[in-house]
This record gives sequence, C-alpha cells and structure tokens, in this order.
Amino acid sequence: MPVIDDPMRVPPREGSTYPEPFKSAVSGRIKRALTERLGLTQFGVNLTTLEPGGRSALRHWHENEDEFVYVLEGEVTLVTKDGERILRVSQAASFPKGDRNGHCLINRSDRPATYLEIGTRSKEDRVEYPDEDLRAEKRDGRWQFLHKDGTPWE
Repeated sequence: MPVIDDPMRVPPREGSTYPEPFKSAVSGRIKRALTERLGLTQFGVNLTTLEPGGRSALRHWHENEDEFVYVLEGEVTLVTKDGERILRVSQAASFPKGDRNGHCLINRSDRPATYLEIGTRSKEDRVEYPDEDLRAEKRDGRWQFLHKDGTPWE
C-alpha cells in the first residue's frame, strides 16, 4: 500500500501551463502532486501552498470535472461571481462540474496558506475562464489553451 510519510517533501511544482500573458497570475502557487505517488488514477490530489499574494488559478469552472478544497493551514479568499468569502483551517469548498460560477483562491494574508485540492480526472474536459479571453480543452488527457473564439494560444 503506497504511503507518503511527509507530503511536504514531495518535489514541488511551481508556475503554470497557462499561456502568456496569464502565466504570471499564479506566481506564488506551489503544488505537490500526490496522486501518482499513491497509485491513484480516478481522481487527482494536490497539496497546494499559496504564498502571500499567491493565487490558485484564474477564475474558472469545469464542464466535466468536480473539484474540492480543504484548508489545512492559513486562510484563503474564495472568489466567485457572487463575491468573496474567507476560508480558514478545517473549512472546505466544492465546485461541481458544470456549475458556471467560476472560482479561484487568493491568499490575501501575510503568511502562507496550504490546502488539499482534489478533483476528477476526466479524459475530456472544457474549462471556461469568465474574466479572460481564455478557455482550455482536454482531449485524450492533453490540454490545449484557446481564445474564446476557438483560435489556439501560441
């Protein structure tokens, strides 16, 4: 049975696969992918830390993937079209597939915040970014970023 004794020692992944000019929007985000190390294939698990001022993603929603976050340390601000709400230690939020109320997390505090991020791993998905000229499509497990008119970002 796979076990990770100290998830904070899993090699971190920083940065983003977003195209420019969006890539810098998630500076200050550090992800530790736990899924493969634990032998999981049906859903993804990341231990994510947002440094002060860091952001989880651009505000977005998924067509085919559920998402769930659980705050372990610090506090983050959940941003949706309905406004903002602070999430603190032991609070959780879910983002069901197809719910067009885009979301993201921002660390507006003066110390790091860490949370578990769990989500479905669909082979096909579409992600909409309501505040940007951006959408993402996943086909056969591969992501492509597009403008809202369907032309690829290069």
